[in-house]
Amino acid sequence: MLSRIASAVLPALGRLTVTCDAAARPAGGSIIVANHTSLADPVVVVAALRRYGVDPVVLATGGLWRVPLLGAALRREGHIAVHRGTSRARECLEAAAAALAAGRSVLVYGEGRLPGRLDSGECAPGPFRSGPARLAAATGAPLVPVGQAGARRLCSGSTGKQLAGAATAPLRRPRLHVHIGAPLHLPAPVEPATERARSAVTAAWRTAVSALAEPGR
Repeated sequence: MLSRIASAVLPALGRLTVTCDAAARPAGGSIIVANHTSLADPVVVVAALRRYGVDPVVLATGGLWRVPLLGAALRREGHIAVHRGTSRARECLEAAAAALAAGRSVLVYGEGRLPGRLDSGECAPGPFRSGPARLAAATGAPLVPVGQAGARRLCSGSTGKQLAGAATAPLRRPRLHVHIGAPLHLPAPVEPATERARSAVTAAWRTAVSALAEPGR
């Protein structure tokens, strides 16, 4: 349902284009890792993935599960709450592994947080947490790097700027682009695997940024 909502709502907010590396169509049981730059980019990425028939299980901050109606929808559809810094932190990787074993794809944000930048400019992916690498090591699932650009034009910065950006987006309809990279299998050690994942997502993000710079996009 949330994927359908994202696909229905996004055209009113911005103009999305999607590209994909050759033979890179995400398959079930994949760990999809995207860069995180805005509160709006999950909608952008989920809408882009749905064009390829992928409705992923999303790992997201546990606070969203306390939001009325939204929390109930997230629980009903099997999305996974991340409780960082608590004794429950391990549970999210176990739930993600179970989803992968059931043939679902799992969407993870490697950085685990938003950048501190307040303007609407693009931000290269920051340091990754080890979760995606540990999940790949535990399951053997391939990692699909995804880069998105333009979501910060929907909303970014202070709370006031984010609200203003969301309110004016239907009038501005900024350009958005998502690039899906080729699946890869990470090396076994967690540290180099984490850097490999970040490098692949950064390459996909650069492709997305370049696509926005092309005339007619």
